[in-house]
Amino acid sequence: MDVGKKDYIGSCRAQVMVIDQFLAGAVLTVCVGLLLRLLVGAHRRQRFDAAVRRAWLAARQRALSLWHWRARRDAAAREAAEVIRRAARKAAERDGNVIRPNAFREPRKPH
Repeated sequence: MDVGKKDYIGSCRAQVMVIDQFLAGAVLTVCVGLLLRLLVGAHRRQRFDAAVRRAWLAARQRALSLWHWRARRDAAAREAAEVIRRAARKAAERDGNVIRPNAFREPRKPH
């Protein structure tokens, strides 16, 4: 067996152990939190549940916004390009920062 291959297998095992330790720590944290929730009174339990719910909703909102940021950026770029394209058309004459549309030259329609 090659020495490089041994190092690779050893590093894979070390990564798996780190993941296992992380998951074990997460499960322990959840278990301790649930145990503390059982030990406190009803009012504090409601406050704890509300805080957990707010944290979950905030994390979910953050994850969704990170998931959709590229689509929103692309949509904003398309909209900006469309606005620039419409502004570049020669359907109006410009005098400094005053824009007079060519439609104003035509006689007004009686209403």
